[in-house]
Amino acid sequence: MGDSCLCRLSLLLLLQLPTWASTGQFRVIGPSEPIVAVLGGDAMLPCYVFPATNVRNMELRWFRTTLEESVFVYRNQRERKDEQMAEYAGRTSRKDEQMAEYAGRTSVDFLAHGEAAVNIHDIRVSDSGTYTCFFKTGSFFEEANLELKVAGVGSAPQVYIQGPEEDGVRVVCAASGWFPKPQVQWRDVSGKKILAFSEAHTQDAEELFSVEATLVVRDSSVGNVTCSILNPILGQERAAAIFIPEPFFPQASPWKPAFAVSLTVMGLLLFGAGCFLHREHSAKLQILQERKQKRLEKEEDKKTKEQALKEKDELQAELGQRKAAYLAAWRKAQLYADWRKEQFQARSVILDPGSAHASIDLSPGKTSLTWKDSSGSEIWSVLGLEGITSGRWYWEVRIRNGDHSEWTVGICREDVERTGWYIESLGKGFWVVRWGKHGYFTDGKCDTGFPVKQECCRVGVFLDYSEGDVSFYDMAEGSHIFSLPQASFSGTLFPYFSFKSGCGSLELPASLNNSSLEETLRPSGKGLISGSAVDDVAPGADFPLLSGSPEL
Repeated sequence: MGDSCLCRLSLLLLLQLPTWASTGQFRVIGPSEPIVAVLGGDAMLPCYVFPATNVRNMELRWFRTTLEESVFVYRNQRERKDEQMAEYAGRTSRKDEQMAEYAGRTSVDFLAHGEAAVNIHDIRVSDSGTYTCFFKTGSFFEEANLELKVAGVGSAPQVYIQGPEEDGVRVVCAASGWFPKPQVQWRDVSGKKILAFSEAHTQDAEELFSVEATLVVRDSSVGNVTCSILNPILGQERAAAIFIPEPFFPQASPWKPAFAVSLTVMGLLLFGAGCFLHREHSAKLQILQERKQKRLEKEEDKKTKEQALKEKDELQAELGQRKAAYLAAWRKAQLYADWRKEQFQARSVILDPGSAHASIDLSPGKTSLTWKDSSGSEIWSVLGLEGITSGRWYWEVRIRNGDHSEWTVGICREDVERTGWYIESLGKGFWVVRWGKHGYFTDGKCDTGFPVKQECCRVGVFLDYSEGDVSFYDMAEGSHIFSLPQASFSGTLFPYFSFKSGCGSLELPASLNNSSLEETLRPSGKGLISGSAVDDVAPGADFPLLSGSPEL
């Protein structure tokens, strides 16, 4: 049948050759006979153009009713899965080699000869129907229709005696899992057809047919009866026979009890066989469901990993952009303490015992101190041992139990007055920030306080001697606390620490380790405190990625 179909197609193409050659276009040709596919198997849908034209750069599409119901799309020399119907996802492929067998060719590059075919895997009942293959180049396109017939052979028929019926015996034949609707035929031992008493068909959720046919046998001499189930598309049938003993017929049997016992035994045997078959079928269905679930979970895991990688790449790109912008104008930026530290030299501060108030206890290494509640009549202070006359430096101060006391950190000139009760202000040579019960203060004035959410336990002091810049950062949060107005330094400056009330301890770490870069990447403005800008430019005015707090 395939050879005659190809001959008719070839003759038709030869007759149409003058018309197509004159127009310079092509026709799309598909099989003239329906394509038959078996449930669970594969089906190939071939099409080719005439005259033979290279279709590698064309748009090739197989669809059901409309172009949007695409089964397979080939464009720009690759498959376009994003335009495919969901029910065909993962079930289609382009099969040039199989299509070559259909066309009788031996060449490998079938697209160059205008030939293409799509293979549909794991055939379902819903795949049955009409398909259209569509070939397009530029604004010109042609298409051809194909018909796919799906068929499946189900279970073998089960034939059993149901019981007496009027003057005969009722025999039942049942089968399931067939498509399309199967044909049932009864025959006697000589092969003669017997008309069925009744026949009922039902379809399950997968659209497969089950059939139950009954036959009333009234001739006690008939002996065997055979029930055959035929698939009308495939022409395949399955049959089963049953022997009806003569004593089973009411008019001929004096032993009705024997009939009842035999019927019961047969019923039990059939029930056991049915349970076994049902259990086997359920086990197969469960295995298929587990495979499907694993495939879906694998696809979901793949999507999740791809999304995580995408988000990671986006975060790294954003981080790179922010750091590049920061490094381009780090003096004007008041964000990201860890990035700012890269522009400064870490300083290990050693406390000067000679400058310490008598009530301050220094550790043996002179890198930490403790203080007790003072009377409030004087300020207790201590200086760093080594002075600073140039460069960019930063050091970190860690305060314990500082929220119950009043303390000050920063720098001061060498000649400042530090006896009794004095004012820690810019005019007196102090560049400091002070913590008290109302929050942070600077310049020795109560009206220069600014709000913060909580007291900072790790304060970073940043000193740029040549630029006259002093800034304070919350190193635990990586956020800006305050920047003092630009000054003009001369002479030697010393790290400065003082206490007015409460009790607690202070530590100057010998080594300063940067925290992770992600900890500094916070939304603009979060955890920032008002401060002055450098060169009278508001922080972040020209750099939106480095936005800071407004000027105090």
